[in-house]
Amino acid sequence: MIASSWDGRRTKTIAEELGCHPQKVRKRIHRFNDYGLDGLGDRPGADRKRRITETERSAIIWLVGTDPPGRLVGGAGGELEASDEHREAHWTLDALTTAARERGIAVGRSQVRRILLVEGVRWRNPHPWGESHDPQFVPKGRDSSPSTSRSLRTPQPSAWTN
Repeated sequence: MIASSWDGRRTKTIAEELGCHPQKVRKRIHRFNDYGLDGLGDRPGADRKRRITETERSAIIWLVGTDPPGRLVGGAGGELEASDEHREAHWTLDALTTAARERGIAVGRSQVRRILLVEGVRWRNPHPWGESHDPQFVPKGRDSSPSTSRSLRTPQPSAWTN
């Protein structure tokens, strides 16, 4: 970039040759003019600093694998009980954010979402009402109703078409 600039080339031409944006060329030339060769390298700390530590990120991911506070869990005597009946029975972003904050992690809802998406962690249970842990539960089959047709209806030719 610098040598091309010394040869009298314009920043747009240099950027096209290098496959980058002209503003990047301008910034590098200005940094070279201000700092010399030291200005050409990547500056330390140029990226945005993370607001939470890796330990805190791991704790948020770990939360997804635990039972939410409102979920019914079998107790010692066989009865179902929840640690907090007034809380969510399934993890939501709001519930995860609240649980993380209770553990001292200063995090927002959108940040929890980004962390889980980057890590590929699923926090949603799309159809919790369709599951059962009851051994006698039998899910409905394909032909659960006699009124359900077995094949798609084919349209009958109309008497009005020529």
